[in-house]
Amino acid sequence: MKKSMSIGRILCIATCALTLSACQTMDTPKIALPVKPKLEDLLAKASEAKAAGKQEQAVALWKETAQAFPADKAPWVSIAQARYDAGQYGDAIVSAQEILVRDPSDQLANSIIAISGLRLSTRALADLSRQNNLSGSIRTESQDLAKLLRESLGETVLVPPADKPAAKPPTARATRKTTGKTTASTPSADPFGALK
Repeated sequence: MKKSMSIGRILCIATCALTLSACQTMDTPKIALPVKPKLEDLLAKASEAKAAGKQEQAVALWKETAQAFPADKAPWVSIAQARYDAGQYGDAIVSAQEILVRDPSDQLANSIIAISGLRLSTRALADLSRQNNLSGSIRTESQDLAKLLRESLGETVLVPPADKPAAKPPTARATRKTTGKTTASTPSADPFGALK
């Protein structure tokens, strides 16, 4: 009986040893981890799309880049500038705010927010003027804001005369001063006319 137990044990040990040695000789397939593309490569690809006139594809690529590199402001700078250039001021403001989350002192982001906000306000004031609804507290608050803007900018008027070219986008670092008051022939021509 002892002999049969010891033979059983030996067989069991031999089976375990063979199983373990077989496990060691089997090649386990190596799983290749995807290589994360470089920030510069992703930005270059988006810039190529923009240069090819594929604005929305470029924005989509910049958004993918922003997801891949959430701490970097570069994709948001490109998105904000592209939206501003396209006249999509609300989207430009949202993207510029993303820049400020990453860099609170970014001047371009602050410029885009300020100018885009003014352009949206100008549109809304023009619509209100056309509808003859610029009155009461809205009118008073608008006048107070216009005064504050004139003082902050050191300007005598907020909207230059129609015969002068419009201000350059925020990427242009030039500032111009206008003098004298303008008078609008129609309410929609100068939404700030009542605010001067």
